[in-house]
Amino acid sequence: MGIFELLWLFIILSSLQPLAQRQLLAASRRRVLAKIAKERDATVITLIHRQETMSFLGIPLMRYIDIDDSQGVLRAIRGTTPGRTIEIILHTPGGLVLAASQIAKALRDHEGRVVAVVPHYAMSGGTLIALAADEIVLDTHAALGPIDPQLGQYPAASLIEVSKMPGRHSDETLLLADVGRKALRQVEALAVELLERHSPPDRARDVARILSTGVWTHDHPLMARDLEQFQLPVKVGVPSEERALMDLYPQPRGREPAVEYASKPGRRPGRPMQGP
Repeated sequence: MGIFELLWLFIILSSLQPLAQRQLLAASRRRVLAKIAKERDATVITLIHRQETMSFLGIPLMRYIDIDDSQGVLRAIRGTTPGRTIEIILHTPGGLVLAASQIAKALRDHEGRVVAVVPHYAMSGGTLIALAADEIVLDTHAALGPIDPQLGQYPAASLIEVSKMPGRHSDETLLLADVGRKALRQVEALAVELLERHSPPDRARDVARILSTGVWTHDHPLMARDLEQFQLPVKVGVPSEERALMDLYPQPRGREPAVEYASKPGRRPGRPMQGP
């Protein structure tokens, strides 16, 4: 075999290696999911978003909750026998209100117990989905977040406040403020619906208002201790199986982790779960 044939063979094998690795990783995830489902006697659904890379240009894209996600989750919920527990593992920055609302309402309407597991974070639309659960399991420093709607790159609540300030405003600002008022009302009303399942009506309205009306910045982390004031059904302590599952959703090839650690002298340095 000549040098050019060897070169082509090397190129072909190199191009197939990522595909093979993805298939092996997917098979490992299926095995772990099946094990968790058997141990919990539940349907286990994952909604996990990592940063992925386009195959040709290598441009990093942040994934978020979209319509394809809601279609897949709804299919899993509909395929679950009434009375059977659903466990949904969330790791997401949020996404489309429409998609998150569909998932949240489907979980709310499921005839059976629903558990939301958050190993690291579930912000925005992820929090909205968690509110539909009968129990929210957070790790010690895991976080939920505010659910105030965003219009493009701007928070709806901020657009409304700006429109109230003295002076003339552009037509675009006024239009966005009007849409923002509607968006706030819609998200707050949905949050009330979800919260009323495990909170008195007055408490549900108060918590929905705080979470949805821009009290904090949109990326403000709400950890278990912060959530105690809302009297949500929060439990601290994610099982080891769910933690291990997160390691099977790595960052894309070519992105090295910024953190390494060694727990004891003489041990090889370890690499923790790569961040979002």
